[in-house]
Amino acid sequence: MTQTPPPRTDEEVRPYLQSLGLPGLVDLHVHFMPDTVQEKVWAFFDRQGEDGGLPWPIAYREGIEERVRRLDALGVTAYTTLNYAHRPGMASWLNEFSTAFAASHPRAIHSATFYPEPEGASAGQQVADALEAGARAFKVHVQVGGFSPLDPALVEGWALLEQAGTPVVIHCGDGPHRGEFTGIGPVQALADRHPGLVLVIAHAGLPDYRAFAELAAEHPNVYLDTTMVGTTAMELRAPIPADYPESMAALDGKVVFGTDFPSIPYPYSHQIEALVGWGLGDEWMRNVLWNTPRRLLGH
Repeated sequence: MTQTPPPRTDEEVRPYLQSLGLPGLVDLHVHFMPDTVQEKVWAFFDRQGEDGGLPWPIAYREGIEERVRRLDALGVTAYTTLNYAHRPGMASWLNEFSTAFAASHPRAIHSATFYPEPEGASAGQQVADALEAGARAFKVHVQVGGFSPLDPALVEGWALLEQAGTPVVIHCGDGPHRGEFTGIGPVQALADRHPGLVLVIAHAGLPDYRAFAELAAEHPNVYLDTTMVGTTAMELRAPIPADYPESMAALDGKVVFGTDFPSIPYPYSHQIEALVGWGLGDEWMRNVLWNTPRRLLGH
């Protein structure tokens, strides 16, 4: 089994991809938010080092266009712009931002979100409008949004996404903090109710790595994204089990690359380095970085 040495710096990412015979990589967990929202997200991470907590310095605290140029330089040929609503009334205007962003940035994957609104445009209408506008990926954040994926207000939206086969990146694990509706149970029930729904489990469901790996193995349309998994920062907070690489090897074709750029406390290259460190070989890496995400997007 061939294992090409990993990139150690961002400057080595492109040469690494070329050594694999890849024209680039696809990152399914990137955020481009309105400036006011992005600043609030960064402020949250800035507070992580307070009261004795582990610090979380933002590695790419830059303007939007500078971040776009950085991704281009890294060889990221397609990336999501995952926005998510944390309260009523946000989803529609976040989707408007994402639609405009995708229209002006050809490498961006048109992304969208939806929310169980108590009034106004329903989640189903939000999904329908976003799909009509050309959305190719969705993001739902169960923890930050504070809602259950089984909320009756979401049923129509899930059904539309199941019918469309559009992937949904769903943050549903108990990390970094447990939420009222996080954990394996609600998502397992959602996958059972909508077997055709394409779910991409953000952060591989950390810290409950085993349960979500089993869910991906059992359900043909459930995938895991690699965001922060195995990195030095996350190993201090939610370390993977010793045999986790074996689970990932068995899930070849069910794992997609994600980073959480720009709000990461280490170089972009480190996520690739961490995955290569599992020793699963070049073909596994090609699938994670390129083949599997492109298949999910219909390329």
